[in-house]
Amino acid sequence: MTLQSNVKPDEKKKEGWGEAIRTVIYAVAIALVIRSLAYEPFNIPSGSMLPTLLIGDYLFVSKYPYGYSRHSFPFSPPVMEGRVWESPVERGDIVVFKLPRDNSTDYIKRIVGLPGDKLQVSNGLLLINGKPVQREFMGNAVVEGEDRRGPVRKFRETLPNGRSYITLDLYDNSDGDNTEVFTVPAEHYFAMGDNRDNSSDSRFAPERGGVGYIPAENLVGRAEFRFFSISGDARFWEVWKWPSAIRFSRIFTSVD
Repeated sequence: MTLQSNVKPDEKKKEGWGEAIRTVIYAVAIALVIRSLAYEPFNIPSGSMLPTLLIGDYLFVSKYPYGYSRHSFPFSPPVMEGRVWESPVERGDIVVFKLPRDNSTDYIKRIVGLPGDKLQVSNGLLLINGKPVQREFMGNAVVEGEDRRGPVRKFRETLPNGRSYITLDLYDNSDGDNTEVFTVPAEHYFAMGDNRDNSSDSRFAPERGGVGYIPAENLVGRAEFRFFSISGDARFWEVWKWPSAIRFSRIFTSVD
């Protein structure tokens, strides 16, 4: 005996469209939850964090290490004030945050100052609470992405908690090489770019186009690892140029 469906073709078509729409809605909802609560992708458009991060690096930023604020969500909706499930930032973390002067532009820098710290830069040397940070000259090198022609000076900087990384020093007596003493307010942080002479960061006041102190609420997340990296020879969508432009050695590497 042959069984026949009582569902009309038009009804089957409507059910098919309805199922497709529901699938898309579910997929978008899941993606938004992951993006808001777990990981969000970012790409590096400038050289302020050279040599740690190169222009064209694509990385994942984890949302949960510092808890959540309204800036954890797309478009920063005013759904809460402050942070919930907050955990402190560790000195040396590379963080993405919303620029305090507009609360919308994403910036990425390294946290060097915690609430209550006193910081100063003197002759290019970072001092934290009156003590100079350990700084070791690592030689001169040509750095990809840095517009300055010729080799630049590289230094290994080690923070009081042992976090170590490479910084660049392009010029003597640049605007950020000698600063006042900054006292970081409660619930705020102080951040600097690793490319010290080519970074708009907490050394510069917002009214001068800088960052100033970063409210804890403005933190988006912590940079974790690169999932893709491509040089300026190709754009992300120019797949045909990938073989010569992809930096294979940087893919799936941690951000330190």
